[in-house]
Amino acid sequence: MRTANYSDLRGNLKSYIDSVIDDSETVIINRGKGTGVVMISLDEYNAIKETEYIMSSPELVKRIKEGEKEIHEGKGVKIDIEDLWK
Repeated sequence: MRTANYSDLRGNLKSYIDSVIDDSETVIINRGKGTGVVMISLDEYNAIKETEYIMSSPELVKRIKEGEKEIHEGKGVKIDIEDLWK
């Protein structure tokens, strides 16, 4: 995780954006008095939103937990990923 103030971010914006995208770095931009923003990649943002969506559905969470339990009990079925598209 990197931190920057507004002036540093403005002067080195490309470098900060490159590190967020290329290195999955999180950048916290401090604005003073305890305020600020967080810069994350679009991929990271989408992953957070997907997790938020899944966790907001009790039925999806239930199915995931049931699936995990089945796997731990040896009831999982191994399939080749190519078979999913047939």
